[in-house]
Amino acid sequence: MKRGKRYNEALTKLEKGKLYTKEDAIKLVKETSNAKFDATIEVAMYLNLDTKKADQQLRGAIVLPNGTGKTKKVLVIAKGDQAKAAKEAGADYVGDMDMIEKIEKENWFDFDTLIATPETMPLLGKLGRVLGPKGLMPNPKTGTVTTDVAKAVKDVKSGRVEFRTDSFGNVHGVIGKASFEEEKLLENLNSFVSTILKLKPATVKGDYVKNISISGTMGPGIKININSFDK
Repeated sequence: MKRGKRYNEALTKLEKGKLYTKEDAIKLVKETSNAKFDATIEVAMYLNLDTKKADQQLRGAIVLPNGTGKTKKVLVIAKGDQAKAAKEAGADYVGDMDMIEKIEKENWFDFDTLIATPETMPLLGKLGRVLGPKGLMPNPKTGTVTTDVAKAVKDVKSGRVEFRTDSFGNVHGVIGKASFEEEKLLENLNSFVSTILKLKPATVKGDYVKNISISGTMGPGIKININSFDK
């Protein structure tokens, strides 16, 4: 694959095959995020999981201590007091059948996260084929199907990140922006990694984490020594 000039310049700052401490990796990811915009910083963890087994499919969400640097638009499908609570908590859009019909008839997706109460989930069932592929279908495991919509809205607005293992056992997550201070990126990284470590399935044999790396948008991956983290 042919890489751009900026990518190749960033690559020269890395030592081939080296595993960096998490502190050094954070410094380097800021230095190598030389895009013309405020790059998003992501972490990738390659885990020793057999995702064909249900108990080894990780899925959930975490509220990062310093947010993601992005303001997300939230749609809440709820009725009565729950709808009122969602509005008071700062949801961008609140409704029930009116919003569902808007998605269905107008192909409307001007939101990043969809939260629903358990009672309204049957109404959303017919939209599964369009919401699912976009990663927008509410799910109890990620806290987007809940009876406490106010908390869910506040969590999303505060910097909640969803994660899910792919078929190869990789988990990806956003930990902030290149403009973040090193300390804040490090706190977010520690929070994300510790969450994944705590979710280690009891049936996993051998080393759980095979590889951890971070990268900025269009930047090279920086591998981190797993021993940098408390296990």
